[in-house]
Amino acid sequence: MRPADERTDDCGSAVVEFTLVGILLTFLFLAVLQLGLALHVRNTLAAAAAEGARYGANADRDPGQGAAVTRQLIRDSLADSFADRVTAGVETVDGFQTVYVEVDATLPLVGLLGPPRAIQVRGHALEEAQ
Repeated sequence: MRPADERTDDCGSAVVEFTLVGILLTFLFLAVLQLGLALHVRNTLAAAAAEGARYGANADRDPGQGAAVTRQLIRDSLADSFADRVTAGVETVDGFQTVYVEVDATLPLVGLLGPPRAIQVRGHALEEAQ
């Protein structure tokens, strides 16, 4: 039997293990949180573009009004910088006139910061006849 005051080789290893595991878990938690933020931004932009395209496709409206609605929806939901590059127009798809609204935005990689124009979403709607 060892004397009570004799130290073993693994004395203090719990502190090191806790620190290493804590750092790893913190990193994983922040990565999942950032992924959730990026998906939220993408889904919000896609929904705003689709709603703007539907609004611009109404019989008494034009695509520019759809782009304006998209900008306002994005500003209401996210930071103003995400609404800077919104374009709209009319295109023919399979013989049908459609209105599109396209949003180019920053993909948030660290907080809301990231590479510009890294995410592009587009909403479409059939143009109503007047």
